[in-house]
Amino acid sequence: MVEIAISAARSQLGDLVRRAAHGRETIALTDHGHVAALLVSPQVIEDLEDALAIADYQRRKAEGTLEPGIPMAEVRRRLGLDQQ
Repeated sequence: MVEIAISAARSQLGDLVRRAAHGRETIALTDHGHVAALLVSPQVIEDLEDALAIADYQRRKAEGTLEPGIPMAEVRRRLGLDQQ
């Protein structure tokens, strides 16, 4: 992770955002030597949210607290995918 002071980042913001967005590089913006914010790719956040959802599903499955799902035939019907 690259750290850069907020004061220095001001003049480089466009480049820093592009680095985070396209290079999947995490850039820490610091304020008086402490990390104040992170620039990260939206894909990184989506990947973390997916991993969290999977972990939550596995936890509920292990605990036996999963609610019943929707049968595939019903999903296909609701989406209009059944050719009748």
